[in-house]
Amino acid sequence: MSSMFRLSLLAGSVLLAHSAYAVTESTDSDSSGLKETMTVVGNWLDAQDNSSILLNHPGARTIVTEEKMKEKGSETIADVLRGIPGVQVRDSNGTGGSDISLNVGVRGLTARLSPRSTILMDGVPLAVAPYGQPQLSMAPLSIGNLQSVDVIRGGGSVRYGPQNVGGVINFVTKSIPKKFGGDASVQTQGAGKGGLKTLTSTSVGGTADNGFGAVLLYSGLHGQGYRASNDNTDIDDVMLKTSYALTEKDQLAANFHYYDAQSGMPGGLTSAQYADDPFQVTRPYDEFSGRRKDVSLKYKHQEDDRQFELLSYYTDSYRGSGIESEGSGASAGKKRMVTYPRNYTTYGIEPSYSQVFHHQYATQEITVGYRYLKETMDEKAYRSGWYNPATITSAPDATDYYQHTSGGTEAHAVYLDDTINVGNWTLIPGIRYENIRTHVDDSFADTHRKEHYSEPLPSMNAMYHLTDEWKLFANASTSFGSMQYFQLSKGGNGNDPAPGLSAEKAHTYEVGTRFDDTVWTGEFTLFYIDFDNQLQYISNTVGWTSLGATKHKGLELALTYDLSDLSRALDGASIYSSYSYTKATSDNGDFAGKDLPFYSRSVVTVGSRYQTGNWVWNVDSYAQSKQRSPGTGPNYITQESADGQFGDIPGYMVWNFRGEYDFGPQVSNLKVGAGVKNLFDQRYYTRSNDNNFGKYVGDPRIYFVQASLAF
Repeated sequence: MSSMFRLSLLAGSVLLAHSAYAVTESTDSDSSGLKETMTVVGNWLDAQDNSSILLNHPGARTIVTEEKMKEKGSETIADVLRGIPGVQVRDSNGTGGSDISLNVGVRGLTARLSPRSTILMDGVPLAVAPYGQPQLSMAPLSIGNLQSVDVIRGGGSVRYGPQNVGGVINFVTKSIPKKFGGDASVQTQGAGKGGLKTLTSTSVGGTADNGFGAVLLYSGLHGQGYRASNDNTDIDDVMLKTSYALTEKDQLAANFHYYDAQSGMPGGLTSAQYADDPFQVTRPYDEFSGRRKDVSLKYKHQEDDRQFELLSYYTDSYRGSGIESEGSGASAGKKRMVTYPRNYTTYGIEPSYSQVFHHQYATQEITVGYRYLKETMDEKAYRSGWYNPATITSAPDATDYYQHTSGGTEAHAVYLDDTINVGNWTLIPGIRYENIRTHVDDSFADTHRKEHYSEPLPSMNAMYHLTDEWKLFANASTSFGSMQYFQLSKGGNGNDPAPGLSAEKAHTYEVGTRFDDTVWTGEFTLFYIDFDNQLQYISNTVGWTSLGATKHKGLELALTYDLSDLSRALDGASIYSSYSYTKATSDNGDFAGKDLPFYSRSVVTVGSRYQTGNWVWNVDSYAQSKQRSPGTGPNYITQESADGQFGDIPGYMVWNFRGEYDFGPQVSNLKVGAGVKNLFDQRYYTRSNDNNFGKYVGDPRIYFVQASLAF
């Protein structure tokens, strides 16, 4: 594989040399229209024109707008991601079984707490520690503050990392309005069981004549879910965004963010318990809480042919949980409460510079960037004594301090890419270099473990512009993830980590096409991921083990058609569909050639939107094929185990319906909507095999109502 990358970079260098030679041969700047049409792009995530950015991105990419989020009746960020080609979202389960966590997997990669994708909010990492603790047991963001979600499945690894084998997901918060104004919205939903859960959001702000702008955002999710108890949610998310235009070319922005959340975790059920009542709760005291305070500063200098950007951020995060542990042996039938208070800080600074060069037969944009990131972590654990659960009425105090690890990571990342436009071709050779030092100290075991990594990560993107509306693309990239704190600290002997564990590395390849003529919009992508040494989570007690190499291959298809092209009577009507096929298998060991756990080979969505007058109607469907929960060997389990954590998981299909009426500007742009999720009350479930193992019932039929206004 490395020879292919060297050849790709050499090809880019030859083209660069040719374009430079062309400048010395001719000064006729009118011989190519590129000089007049190409301006600096700079940060790939600062997309304003979604259709243009998507059409010209040399890889699989999807942008979900705020309008689409509302029309799906989404209440969490997990709801937004469901149905995007190649992206699979696991329902709340196990120790990620709350609205605070995010469980998303891309192309067959593990979805548990989303560890394989670089997940950002306005370009700032969402993870409490991007290198040492990338899992999103706390995803500190509420959906009501979002303007769009940008999912880059391929072609972005050279710019963004680490842990980007599953692509890049950037949650874009609402921008500062040019004129003073605001909005407010509410959505409440409930099922035949449980209680009501309500999402409220508001924003107010604007930009003054002197160039100073600000907007205050709030979004909160509160209430009960559809389980019998202990699925309460209390999330408050507040953000203040400010900006100041120093000059016509210089802008300074500062964002201040505070997130506070608490949620119960109702837990999994055994096979017998699920058959008796899938909505019951047997873990009344398990809970998760988290807080995050962060600030980011960005300076940007922009001209037609050059751009400099400096982003700096600091995050201070706390996440804690209380989980009942089951006894065994002499303590069989008893339980004890274990709490896990954990604190993290992250500091990052990222300067980047982009410059456009115009030549006779080509233009190019060279971008060079650097990121320094420093993390600290402090993780403790407390436990109570063993108790008979029938004799208590509230969660017991966990006062036995028995575990403490601390550590940190210092990482330097440098990247260089060159966007070369020659005729109908766009070529982007690039390379990212990661230098990482990480360490973990265990005060109880008196161990001090550390690792150092230095990795070059080349990439090559290419696009051929068949027409202004039709593009072909291909890319190849390398992804890297260092060992995490938990992986370093569990198992092993003395200062040596557990044998068989190492950093992860993967090679990703894509080839596809994208089309958009405003009537038809479509994307088709073939992908292949060669994951050299994937690590697999077993449990908090066992820790991690090496799964070995895995292979991921498949296709992704998305189509949208504007029906007004058929007849004027169908103005405002459109249909859409997506299909993803993924085959993700182990490459060796007991499960060689068999499916990896917790992903579906096939995922299908279909839907329609019809806007007539002040009305909007939406009908859509989501379906996924069966999944596996086979255990860790030596036998690949397909029949359901009595405790509910192992065995195949049947596929399912759900239908959703929604209607909305817009009262117009004379009533403060009031919009009122109502809908039903899982219209036919399809019963489905997932499993968990972590500390809260068992079966978890999926959403029943849910009714929701919405209202929003703008001023």
